[in-house]
Amino acid sequence: MTVTPLACIAFEGGRRLAAGTVADVAAAVRKRTAQPSHQPVLIFDYTSGQPLHLDLRGTEKDIRARYAAMPPAAISALDDSPSDARRGPGRPRLGVVAREVTLLPRHWDWLNAQPGGASVALRKLVEDARRTRGRSDALRARQEAAYRFMSAIAGDWRNYEEANRALFAGDAVRFSELTESWPADVRDHARQLAFPRNA
Repeated sequence: MTVTPLACIAFEGGRRLAAGTVADVAAAVRKRTAQPSHQPVLIFDYTSGQPLHLDLRGTEKDIRARYAAMPPAAISALDDSPSDARRGPGRPRLGVVAREVTLLPRHWDWLNAQPGGASVALRKLVEDARRTRGRSDALRARQEAAYRFMSAIAGDWRNYEEANRALFAGDAVRFSELTESWPADVRDHARQLAFPRNA
């Protein structure tokens, strides 16, 4: 049996409405918001805590077709780049992203003197940093994900500020105590983002 990874999660007020693929969650949200009485619904990337804005126009079939096999990261990128943008001449896209890097002249001199030039040297430096700082980067990513989620859904709830302090202090016990009075679904997801059991 194949287990589908949880891509996003939706909450209606403090209650979990749906979790699963983007298409499944979008369809569930569309069905619920079509009913006359519903509370505001918020949708989040399951891992990053990033709020998602889904296009729920059309029928359930339309929505499922629109978001079939689409990861949340692709949804976030939809607003950033026009879908009808044509590629110009140049190298084929091989997963390489060109960005501007601003360095001092002495940094450029050092990079250019490295075997393979500046690009190879920068890639090696990044990979080395990822290896040596992986744990601290993962911790920071978890904290930021929990913070984004909590800010969007629980920003005016009891103990919100204190829970954030416990989050960034790495105090799982205090965080658990402070979020205990929150609605169970929100509390459990915030705890999973901040202090996952498998981390």
